[in-house]
Amino acid sequence: MSDDTLGKIGWFDLTVPDADAVSAFYAQVAGWTPKAHPMDGYDDYEMLAPDGDCAAGICHARGSNAKVPPQWLLYISVADVDAAAARATSLGGAVLDGPRSMGGGRLAVIRDPAGAVAALWQASAED
Repeated sequence: MSDDTLGKIGWFDLTVPDADAVSAFYAQVAGWTPKAHPMDGYDDYEMLAPDGDCAAGICHARGSNAKVPPQWLLYISVADVDAAAARATSLGGAVLDGPRSMGGGRLAVIRDPAGAVAALWQASAED
């Protein structure tokens, strides 16, 4: 991971019980095109903007995503997700999911002392 990504928001996604219906909703509302991303027997979605760039993801609340809250979730890049999650807890926040391995990196979903939720993301050393 390069130092210029640390502390920045690198991704947005939404995890819901029915990603098929919600991706169709955002296709109509935002003009995004759902692109299937095969999982274990179902599809999550990359949502493509009209220019073809990926704008966000919409995922099913299944498997490792079962504990992720149904809200738009931003991912903040950190150098060490385990240390950052521990720091969040020590500062009055809570860890809702993880830290755990996911997609070539490590993830933790935290809630801050005000109740807002965000993900912490540590890219693998190869990224």
